[in-house]
Amino acid sequence: MTSSFTHSSFACQVVEAFNQALNQGDLEEMARLLTPDTVFENTYPVPNGRRYEGLEQVCAFWEDFFRSSSQAHFEIEELFGSDVRAVMRWRYTWENPVGGSGHMRGVDVYRVRDGRIAEKLSYVKG
Repeated sequence: MTSSFTHSSFACQVVEAFNQALNQGDLEEMARLLTPDTVFENTYPVPNGRRYEGLEQVCAFWEDFFRSSSQAHFEIEELFGSDVRAVMRWRYTWENPVGGSGHMRGVDVYRVRDGRIAEKLSYVKG
């Protein structure tokens, strides 16, 4: 699948930069793109996921994520938004330590403030 950008807004540019850093495992760059009071709602555990509040909690989540999913990749299927909001449809692929692989699709709803992500709410098909 190739990426589809239906709107090249400022928020979309920030989200795209964050996604690139995530795919490179660059936690320092990811943190630079988050507000100090950032909020991330993960998709797990079902049905409501878990909420992480503040830069420290959110970065700790990503640090653990990279440790357990070193081959993870998020492909942008579609990205659109305004100057303060963005919506990204994605396809997440991974390989597990015993050689298996998998994928899932989902949507993230972002709020951007002062050039940084203030909120990332994640949802999956399931």
